[in-house]
Amino acid sequence: MTDNDPTDIDPTDIDPTDNETVLRDVLDRWKAAVDAHQYERVADLFTEDAIFQGLHPYSVGRRGVADYYASQPLGMTAEYRVLETRRLAGNLVLGYLDVEFSFRDRPAVKVKLAVLATRVGEEWYLAHYQVSRLDEEA
Repeated sequence: MTDNDPTDIDPTDIDPTDNETVLRDVLDRWKAAVDAHQYERVADLFTEDAIFQGLHPYSVGRRGVADYYASQPLGMTAEYRVLETRRLAGNLVLGYLDVEFSFRDRPAVKVKLAVLATRVGEEWYLAHYQVSRLDEEA
C-alpha cells in the first residue's frame, strides 16, 4: 500500500459531499454530451468495460453506450438530481438519481438511475449505469 494509492482510502473518512462532487463532475459532462447529442463524447465518460443498461437490452463497453445514445432522438435532454451517494472504496462512488429525459415531440420519461463511478488515474468514469423505469404511484 502506498500513500498515492486511491484504494487505500478508508471510505468512512471521506466527507459525503465529496461523493456528490465526484458524481456531479462526471454527470454534468454526461448531461452536456447527451443534450448536445454527442454520443461518442457520452461514451468516452464510461470505462472500456462498463456495464450499461438503458431502457433497451444491456451492453458492455463504450461502443454499446455510443450506439444507445446515437439511437436517441435529436433534441433529447437530461436533467438529474442526486438522491443518495456512497463511497464504496477510495476509488468507487455509488450514486442513485432521479433523471428526466425530455423530448421535443413526446412526453418526458422519468427514471431512476444507479451509477458506479470509478477513478482511473486522475479522472472519474462510469463503470456501471442501470436505469429503472418505475410505474407512477397513484
